[in-house]
Amino acid sequence: MKSDILDKITDPTKRYDFLLLFDVTDGNPNGDPDAGNLPRIDPETMEGIVTDVCLKRKIRNYVDMANQAAGKTDYDNGIFVRDSGIALNTKLQEAVRAVDAEAKADKKKTNEKGRAEMCRRFYDIRLFGGVLSTGDYNCGQVRGPMQLTFARSVDPIVPGDIAITRVAITREGESKETEIGRKAQIPYGLYVGKGFFSPMLAADTGVTADDLKLFWRAVEGMFEIDRSASRGHMELRRVDVFRHEDPLGNAPAGRLFERLKVSRKDPSKPARRYEDYVVHIQREGLPEKVSLYSLLDD
Repeated sequence: MKSDILDKITDPTKRYDFLLLFDVTDGNPNGDPDAGNLPRIDPETMEGIVTDVCLKRKIRNYVDMANQAAGKTDYDNGIFVRDSGIALNTKLQEAVRAVDAEAKADKKKTNEKGRAEMCRRFYDIRLFGGVLSTGDYNCGQVRGPMQLTFARSVDPIVPGDIAITRVAITREGESKETEIGRKAQIPYGLYVGKGFFSPMLAADTGVTADDLKLFWRAVEGMFEIDRSASRGHMELRRVDVFRHEDPLGNAPAGRLFERLKVSRKDPSKPARRYEDYVVHIQREGLPEKVSLYSLLDD
C-alpha cells in the first residue's frame, strides 16, 4: 500500500466514499445457505453477490490477528463480534461494570458510560457500530461511521457444483472405498463493492487516525489472511477512495462512483482473469474539494 496516500485518507474529520474491486478464480466467494451453499446470486440477473457481512468478517479477522501479533488483549482495540467463547451479553455486562461498579441491570434505560466503554474497547463497534441492548445491561445502539454495501459481480456468473471423491469413509463397517462429495464454485468473477465513512458518526464513536489506517490495511490484507480451499483464489484488485473536504460531503457518492468504468475486452468470450477487462477511473474534472486516491498501483 502506498504510504504517502495512506496518510491522506486517515483523517477522521473528512468524509470518504470508496470502491473495492476484487475477483475470485475457481472458488466460492460467499456461499448461500438457502441454496445449498452455492455462490450467492441475484436470481433475475445472475450477477454474483458478496454480502457486506462477509467482507466485514474478513476485516474483523485481520484486525483480530493484528492485535494478537501485537500482544494486545481482547479489550484493547479488540473485536466484539468474534468466536471468543464469551457471550456478547457477558461482554456488555463487563464493560458496564468496569466503568460503573454500582450499575444496576436495566433493559430499558441506556447506560451511556457502558456505551462509551464499548466504543473504547472494541474496534468493530467504533467502526461498524452494533446493537448493544440485548442483555440485562443495556448499552443502547451505535451507528457505525464505516459502512459497506453488497459487492456485485460485473458480469453474470455461472455457479457450479462439482463432484469430488474422498477416501475417508463416514460410517464404520461400510465396504466402499470412496465417497462422493461436492464443491461449489464459479470459474471467475470480478466484483465491485462500495463503502462510506461519515466523520459526523465517527466523532460519536471516537474513531482515530490509527483506526482508519488499520482499516485500510485490513482491506488490503483481508483476502490474504482468509485463504480457504473452498474460496479458491481471491484477490483485491483496486481500492479507489474519494476524499471530501466538507464533512457533509462535496458531491453525491453515486456521481463519484460513476467515474469507474469496467468492460470486457472481448465480449464474445467469457472472462477468466482480471486482464480480460478494461478498468478505468476518470480522474479529470473532479468536483471542487474532492480528491481521488488509489491505494493500489493502477
